[in-house]
Amino acid sequence: MAGDLAAVKAKTEHRASNKMAERPTVLILLNKPFGMVSQFSGDDRNLSEIIQTPGVYPAGRLDKDSEGLLLLTNNGKLQHRISAPKQKMQKSYWVQVEGKATEEALRALTQGVTLKDGTAAAVRACAIEEPNDLWPRVPPIRERKSIPTSWIDLTLSEGRNRQVRRMTAAVDLPTLRLVRHRIGKWSIDNISSGKFQTIEGTFTEIVTGKRQF
Repeated sequence: MAGDLAAVKAKTEHRASNKMAERPTVLILLNKPFGMVSQFSGDDRNLSEIIQTPGVYPAGRLDKDSEGLLLLTNNGKLQHRISAPKQKMQKSYWVQVEGKATEEALRALTQGVTLKDGTAAAVRACAIEEPNDLWPRVPPIRERKSIPTSWIDLTLSEGRNRQVRRMTAAVDLPTLRLVRHRIGKWSIDNISSGKFQTIEGTFTEIVTGKRQF
């Protein structure tokens, strides 16, 4: 009798395992708008306004007052691969700052600045023109006519709380607008603000880029 029960349990677990194996991995690339939180519930404007795909969850987060790429997936392994600090997946940002992004400031960002939770250094930091086809922010940023603004393309391999804003503040360049445009190999190219694209396939196909939109 015990043997029969064990056999039934084994078959049930095998069928469940097969169902999990057959379920395709879904990766959603969302261009999150300003003012939206990176969760599906709460009183604030949230992801449920745009994403109705069942069973997907954010891989990492993007602050309410930041815009751009947020990845969501139904695969825990992929979620870990994207968001776990030890994976050091690079994330790139367009940062509009108050003041002129000098070579000295950019060099300091890559060499490392001192924050309350330790030293932080960018992988890359370079001055750029305002990105092409960048959508207007709603509401617009508050600019002071007497102080110029400039844009930096900044890449990090870690993701501390509000790290980009704290790093630019440390070099006397307060962040006015922050747009994440790339995580690893995925970007917001051809994805309008408030829109998303979906990739489906196996875990391996998605992480190697063999599955596109």
